[in-house]
Amino acid sequence: MNATTHRRLAARKRRITRRIENQPGVELHQPMMAASDIRYGIAERTRAISPGGIGAIHLLARKLGLVHDIDEGLHLLKRHLPYHESDHVLNIAYDLLAGGQRPGHIEVRRNDEVYLDALGAERIPDPTTARGFRRRFSK
Repeated sequence: MNATTHRRLAARKRRITRRIENQPGVELHQPMMAASDIRYGIAERTRAISPGGIGAIHLLARKLGLVHDIDEGLHLLKRHLPYHESDHVLNIAYDLLAGGQRPGHIEVRRNDEVYLDALGAERIPDPTTARGFRRRFSK
């Protein structure tokens, strides 16, 4: 691996580490996954992900009102710091669609900058948070 490639990979790793670190902030008034437009194209220099249609699936969920319906019909969280109920539900669903077979696979998506960009999300819930969210249904 040459020095330029090594520097680019290191910079990408630093960006994703900063992006997913747990930073308590203000309560959000809209879900974290907020992509509203995605374009597919071919270029010489491109970034790609294996679940390439995930952005289109998220746009479909938004256009059909699924995101809104989940947030309106499911009230498990007292505050949205930073995730809404729809972020948790869709995070689990999208991970399954992307080939995840257990909750730990969410970490792979969480560390994929292009995946996060396709969803329009700064970050997504980690596997531990996803497990905790799922446990609330069994109470």
